[in-house]
Amino acid sequence: MNRLLVVAFSLGLIVGSLFLVMAAAYGVGGWVENNLFTGASFITNILVLMLAIVMIIATLLTIAERKWSAWMQDRIGPNRARLPIPGLSNNSLAGIPHIITDVFKMLTKEAFTPKSASKFLFNLAPILAFAPVFALFAIVPAGPTVTVMGKQIMMVSANPDFGLLYLFAIASLAVYGASLAGWASNNKFALLGGVRASSQMISYEVALGLSLVGMMIAFGTVKLAGDTGMSAMQAGYLWNTTILGVDVGVPQWGFLLQPIGFLLFFAAAFAETKRAPFDTPEGESEIVGYFLEYSGMQFGMFMIAEFVEVVVLAGVLVAIFFGGWSLPFGNQWLTNLPVMKANGWLLGAILGTVFWIKVILLIYLQLVVRWTFPRFRYDQVQKLGWQILLPAGLINLFVSGALILQDPSLKLLAFFGLAEIGVFAFLTVTPAAQVRREAEHAAHGGGHGHGHGGHGAHDDHGHAALPATAATTTLAASVAAGSHTH
Repeated sequence: MNRLLVVAFSLGLIVGSLFLVMAAAYGVGGWVENNLFTGASFITNILVLMLAIVMIIATLLTIAERKWSAWMQDRIGPNRARLPIPGLSNNSLAGIPHIITDVFKMLTKEAFTPKSASKFLFNLAPILAFAPVFALFAIVPAGPTVTVMGKQIMMVSANPDFGLLYLFAIASLAVYGASLAGWASNNKFALLGGVRASSQMISYEVALGLSLVGMMIAFGTVKLAGDTGMSAMQAGYLWNTTILGVDVGVPQWGFLLQPIGFLLFFAAAFAETKRAPFDTPEGESEIVGYFLEYSGMQFGMFMIAEFVEVVVLAGVLVAIFFGGWSLPFGNQWLTNLPVMKANGWLLGAILGTVFWIKVILLIYLQLVVRWTFPRFRYDQVQKLGWQILLPAGLINLFVSGALILQDPSLKLLAFFGLAEIGVFAFLTVTPAAQVRREAEHAAHGGGHGHGHGGHGAHDDHGHAALPATAATTTLAASVAAGSHTH
């Protein structure tokens, strides 16, 4: 019970903190628009959204990932660091002191530069790895456009007409940080990691672009923010009605219209982050990694860039596929409440909190994938990008274009998307053929063929038996090695 209370208190604290920060963001935005100059709210949004919320969440993820992975693997998480404060020295404080120790370690550890490295490029690589990733969040709207102090306040750092094109352009710059880090180190293992990273990132950029074209033609825009952006347009309904004055229905969220596009974008963007199971550029068992020679805060920039990528990917997914800041129902009812019309900052704070809750849920999904699936081989990573995601993206684009041309209201596209979700759900709950065969075999009493290696029997330890030739070869090698040993 105490543990449940702690979890409930922590969740309430997180939600309450997000609400207060978003309310402050709208309030400060309205004040600077009135007292400074038009467009000043974009500057305050940079400070609040990017420097405050994104960086704080990325910093907290360094400890959250360790705690959540320990929970998933049924082991003790980080609990050794303590604060030398009377009354707290025997309390792990949910592992938060580990963040403080990590910061001090990064800031005080020697930044070693190899003697034969290209010093300028070696020092430039961490900046090129971090800056493009951080800049991607600039076009992600974290709340609706509302009136505060008589001014229209958009909760986004920048709103260019070429929104998603900016996303593709800036994301492509991150490859330079990885490739330069490997090459400038003058280390063959780092170079191998840099080549792996650059080829992987370039491979998945093609599928990344194709996965979003369906959404572009569905809504007829590449903008994310504003009244004509994808986030605001997803607040509408495909089919809706009113129950007790509350609007309910099927919202035109992106993942309902483009489920395959969502899966393709999620897989491609996940591969772009170079995190497990796509962490082939950082093969610890092979002593390979594009930032192998980095230490101190330079290593810290590569590390924090990965966590910022997790936050940015979650934010982009929410803005494009999960309705942005909108609720699945009751948007019009909430907006038309008198208290919301009189206090635009309150409406913005509530819907902005909804946006960040969605972001946190998608962050958790990424960490679940990170700690569930084993690491892919490098050839499997390339095969997935070129032979699976790319053809699937082309087929999805052609089918989506035909359905939208046939029915511009998007209802036909939604029917097709819901059918795809049904197929995915059926395939997920249906056991694989091998699992069914094993279940049928066990139901019939097993036995037939157990102990016969030629029928693919299993040994006492649960490992598949080797074919006769392989087993004989392995046994002969073991005997030979044993004879040399003795």
